[in-house]
Amino acid sequence: MSNGLAGHEHDLYPIVSDSVWLGGDSEYSVLNEGLPYWLNGLVPLAYGLDDDRLRNQTAQVIDYVLTHQQSDGWLGPEAPQNRDIWGRFPLCLGLKQLIEADPDQSPRILPALHKFIDLMHRMLVQKTGFEQFWGKVRYPDMIIVLQWLYEHHPGNHTNTLLATMSLLNQQGLSWAQYYTEGNYLFEDLDMIQPPIVDSSPLFPYVHAVNAAQGMKSGAVLYRFNNDTFLLENTRNGVNWTLSYHGDPAGSVIGDERESGLRPNRGSELCTAVETMYSLSYLYHAMGDRDFADRCERAAFNALPVMFTDDLWAHQYLVVPNQPFSSSINGPNPFWNTGDQSILYGMAPNYPCCTVNMPQGLPKFLSASFAVADHNGLAHTLLSPGHVITTLPSGTHIDLSCNTTFPFSHVLKYTFTASAPFTLHLRLPSWAHSYQILSTTSSSSGVSTTYTPNTLQPDPHTGMLTLNLLKSGTVTYTLSTSIRTEDRGNDTISIYHGALLYALDVGFADTVSALAPTTNNHPIHNNNNETKTIPTAAHDHNITATKPWNIAIDPNSLVFHSHPPSSTDELPNPIWAYAAPPTWITAKGCEIENWEMERGVPRVPPPRRGRRCLGGGGVREVVLRPYGSLKVHMAVLPTMDLVGTS
Repeated sequence: MSNGLAGHEHDLYPIVSDSVWLGGDSEYSVLNEGLPYWLNGLVPLAYGLDDDRLRNQTAQVIDYVLTHQQSDGWLGPEAPQNRDIWGRFPLCLGLKQLIEADPDQSPRILPALHKFIDLMHRMLVQKTGFEQFWGKVRYPDMIIVLQWLYEHHPGNHTNTLLATMSLLNQQGLSWAQYYTEGNYLFEDLDMIQPPIVDSSPLFPYVHAVNAAQGMKSGAVLYRFNNDTFLLENTRNGVNWTLSYHGDPAGSVIGDERESGLRPNRGSELCTAVETMYSLSYLYHAMGDRDFADRCERAAFNALPVMFTDDLWAHQYLVVPNQPFSSSINGPNPFWNTGDQSILYGMAPNYPCCTVNMPQGLPKFLSASFAVADHNGLAHTLLSPGHVITTLPSGTHIDLSCNTTFPFSHVLKYTFTASAPFTLHLRLPSWAHSYQILSTTSSSSGVSTTYTPNTLQPDPHTGMLTLNLLKSGTVTYTLSTSIRTEDRGNDTISIYHGALLYALDVGFADTVSALAPTTNNHPIHNNNNETKTIPTAAHDHNITATKPWNIAIDPNSLVFHSHPPSSTDELPNPIWAYAAPPTWITAKGCEIENWEMERGVPRVPPPRRGRRCLGGGGVREVVLRPYGSLKVHMAVLPTMDLVGTS
């Protein structure tokens, strides 16, 4: 990401480089959320990669913002009569992460944060600056910052922090109330009459990005008020959202507003990264294994499919069944997004996803390890990583995880510690077996093997607990198989491990020039010098080169993989077409009466009416990891084709 668009927005994207927060004139909304969104993602990207160039970018921006804090504590460009606190929530999340990553920044950041929070408290008492529904449904993000300050850096502001949490909760909208059977909208929203529009009372809850952010609200508030009702209420909210409005890749279907489960409707990139953040927070706060499984599904499917393989261009929306990723001519199928919504580019449709998307993988990395108990370290989100930390017990640990997960299911840990400690490894719910080989580095070199017969996971967290000595290695091997999930109307989505597999429909990419302006602002840097946008960030019109109207026989699915290389390295970029070392084959055929409409495939015909085109044509088809297929079919109709040719 650092070598792609996310790592260069400060250089060339006007919403960042010429932001109103930095004395410029570029912004896309009166909420002034553009630069705060970017900072919220760039801080964990810069420090997660230990990247001096990106750290310097964050330092420059924060220096300007803090030195231009207004005398009453306000952060940002607005005059008092135009203030709205929502845009400060992601800014404060970015400042919180910066202090966590670099505590030496505390002396200059903490006074500014507390000064702003004192002002926010006064504004909430006066009931000003918190009128728009964006802040009223997203306020748990700010409570996360307030709780962190209360626990780690309260100063003499303890009462103000608690009072501000309470005022936000009192004046905000209630996700707990919406997550009840009498209020929640289980239906396909396109079928509801009168229609749910942006002025409807329930619209704030069914805006897809709000829905993604709202999933963590109950856990945030539970830490504040200890109301146990919120725990089961949160589980219902997450399950209902992803079961009735979720896409097969782990995000929420909503081309602005939620709809139902139809595979020709879109999911927003902002929704994917906010879904990941909410689910990772929920696993840390509540410990339900399902939250971590769902977070990994979004991270390894919903997120990568929306980027070109070099991470320079992205989509605003992705559609589960998407054989064409290009501008739509004529009416489009989406609730309220434009004709360029599924085009890959620097800022297709609307700028929010360009500035918000940097948080996705960096926050996933930040949440991948956690302290567990007094003397334990937990690998919460499975992925390669390296962590150096000191546990509450005082034990210092240096641990690396080398793995090609999710493309293979072997994770190799090497560690040194100042004293024995406990390592917790999460067992995903899709793994039907596992083996752990633990070897000490002492002169005796003792090895111990654990299997389901000798070590059982915690039934709630899914954690397997190992008591380790001061140095050694652990090899963690998971076993799994192909599984399918019903998507209605006799259609399925296909998984192996954490990966969704979609039909390979071929790939042809035509790059067109980027417009010379973005959101009516010229492309330039902070010195008003014209910047050349790399061709990779231009608009990409990607089309299928193979038939897409395919039905498959689920009984014919076979998993394949290349043998691992001796270096355990993956192709780079791994999300390029046909780059992943795994694929699935099946019997399939083109079917009649399945056509395009409004730029996307229609819903597949009912099973009883499905016939192979021309009465035959059954052949082997290939499915590949969804993230590598920028055009794809991920929800496939089923037929009985075994025995046919």
